Amino acid sequence: MNTKDSTTKETSTASRHDREILRLLAGRLREIADSPENAARKQLWHKHNALQSERPMILAFPEGGWGETLTLADCKCEDEELRRWEHSMRMKLHTIEVIRDDQTVEPWFDVNWRVQTGNHGVEIPYLHGDNRGSYVWTPPIKDLERDFDKLQFRQFSVDRDATMRDMNRAKEIFGDLLPPRIHGAFFWTCGLTQTACFLIGIEQFMYATYDQPQALHRLMAFLRDDHARFLDWLEAENLLSSGDDNDYTGSGGVAYTRELMRNHKEGEPIHHSNRWGFAESQETVGISSDMFAEFVLPYQLPLLERFGLNCYGCCEQLEHRIRHIVKQVPRLRRVSVAPKANQEAMAAALGRNAIFSRKSDPTTICTRFHEKEIREELRQTLDVAGDLNLELIMKDTHTFQNEPHRITQWVQIAREEVDRHVAGRKKARSR
Repeated sequence: MNTKDSTTKETSTASRHDREILRLLAGRLREIADSPENAARKQLWHKHNALQSERPMILAFPEGGWGETLTLADCKCEDEELRRWEHSMRMKLHTIEVIRDDQTVEPWFDVNWRVQTGNHGVEIPYLHGDNRGSYVWTPPIKDLERDFDKLQFRQFSVDRDATMRDMNRAKEIFGDLLPPRIHGAFFWTCGLTQTACFLIGIEQFMYATYDQPQALHRLMAFLRDDHARFLDWLEAENLLSSGDDNDYTGSGGVAYTRELMRNHKEGEPIHHSNRWGFAESQETVGISSDMFAEFVLPYQLPLLERFGLNCYGCCEQLEHRIRHIVKQVPRLRRVSVAPKANQEAMAAALGRNAIFSRKSDPTTICTRFHEKEIREELRQTLDVAGDLNLELIMKDTHTFQNEPHRITQWVQIAREEVDRHVAGRKKARSR
């Protein structure tokens, strides 16, 4: 796990054409970052994440729908790397200026560490269907007991020289407008079960809970230890950055908080205790809550224990698991409420002790656009959540049927329903 030497060639100076494009975008982003409206949204997020929400927060992520909204092919920079930077800037501007949800802009340009994480000693062949993310794969571990010894811990490396060249290049082109900072994220989840299913297959995972329980425990312990080694390595290499501003958090959320860096001293290394943690187990939604408590959660908990605040859940329904999660996940702050979840049960379990992170049904804008159904769903959520710390999230949007304005319309409808809800509660309290 040694830091590798850079073999990347020196990047050339940006052309005048590319420089003008990036400087224009950087200037627009900096204007938004410095605006009173942006500051007000940040304050709302700070209160929301402190469980003192002033109103339900609204987020909308095009995800696969970006392919019908804004692609790399739509960008104008000639340099390949600079075109990717342009794409990220244009996506942020489109989110703020067109979609108009509650996302924010920081006065920085984020550069990621160039990190490689290796594999587990086996290759996983993927066959991709289209550019929206669909794929199938062939699990390399055919028999968990027989083939287990094929697995190895991953080997990690960071190319510091190439990362610094990215930093210097961004600084030279537009650093006076939007200063670059290293602010990378290296993984999404401590869930482990997605990796397990990539290695052995979803069906074999399900069967193994009955047929090979000890082998499955061995696999989950191996994946837990491998991920723990990765967390240790990130800290030892001093690659972490603070996770308390507008980072994407959990399965939808914004990270603003004053809690994570409260005891951190300027100049000291960042630890996972200064960041948000996250786990989910969407692949195991078909197993019982008792099996979840036996085969999944115990392997996630030692990883989540390292983080200052934690999120749990994504697309899986959690009402049958929530009692285990609420009782055991340390410093639980955000919990996903999936489109098909029992919202009443989730509201009762969470109360005001965690954020009710509601994922709206994406079919209402992805298959067809039906305003009545959108409003009915939003009103149900708002009525059930009442005065809980609620966020309304539209994600898993893999198509807009070539009508990308649909997600903007959803945000506008959500704002109208939130305003109606807030006004109604104020009126009720004044009686």
